[in-house]
Amino acid sequence: MTTTPYSPFPNSFRASLRQGKRLIGCWCSLANPITTEVLGLAGFDWLLLDAEHSPNDVGSLIPQLMALKDSASAPVVRPPFNEPVVIKRLLDAGFHNFLIPFVESAQEARDAVAATRYPPQGIRGVSVAQRNNRYGTVPDYFRIANDNMTVLVQIESVAGVAAAAQIAAVDGVDGLFVGPSDLAAGLGHIGNANHPDVQAAMEQIFTAAKAHGKPVGILAPVEADARRYLAQGASFVAVGSDLGVFRSGTQALADRYRDPTQ
Repeated sequence: MTTTPYSPFPNSFRASLRQGKRLIGCWCSLANPITTEVLGLAGFDWLLLDAEHSPNDVGSLIPQLMALKDSASAPVVRPPFNEPVVIKRLLDAGFHNFLIPFVESAQEARDAVAATRYPPQGIRGVSVAQRNNRYGTVPDYFRIANDNMTVLVQIESVAGVAAAAQIAAVDGVDGLFVGPSDLAAGLGHIGNANHPDVQAAMEQIFTAAKAHGKPVGILAPVEADARRYLAQGASFVAVGSDLGVFRSGTQALADRYRDPTQ
C-alpha cells in the first residue's frame, strides 16, 4: 500500500490574506489546549496563540496546535519578541503564520521575514526532521516552505507609525497589525484607544498598508469598534479572546444568581 504524505501547504490563510478576504479571528490567551480546542470548533477563520502577553512557550503551544489539527481555524502565533532563535523554535514546532510584535522599522520587518525563510532568502536554521515537516515525511518541504510563510508585523509605537509606509513596502511582509493598547500608551492616552490622536495614528497605518496593497488587522473585542475597523478597511480582525469570553461569561452567570438583598 502506498500513501501520500500529508503536507501543511499550500498555506490557505496566507492566500486569503493576500486576496483581501475578510478574516475574523479570536485570541487564545489561556495557554490551555482544551480551551483552544473549543475555540477551534467555533468556526473562526484564524486563532492567535499568544506567547507575548500569555504564559505560553513552545512546550505549551504544541499541544494547542495538536488540539487545532482538525479545526478549520488557521493557527497564528505571536512570539514574545522579534528574535530569530525564538522564531526558529516556533517554526520547528509547526507554526507557519506569525504575528511579530513591536516592529518599528523596515529593517526590523526584514529581520522578521528573514527569520522565517531558509537560505539564501533568509537565515532560518535547517533541521531535517521536526514537527514542521511531519518529522521528515513531507519530501518537498524545504523547496516550498519559504513561499508558504505568513509574516504579519504589529505596529504599536510612535516610531512604528512613522515608519509604517517603509514597513509595508518590505517584501515578505504579508500585512500590518495595529496594536491599539500600546499605541495609545505611546501617544500618552493609555487605556483610551478611541482618543482622536490614537485613531489618527491608526488611520496612518491603514493608509500606508493600502498604498502598498497590504491588508490591515487589529484586535477589537468591543463589537462596535470591530465593525468600525472593518468598515474602514481592516480585513483580518480579532473580535475577542478566550480570556475575555470566559471572564465576562462567568461574571454574568454569577450575577444572575446574586442575592439582591445582600
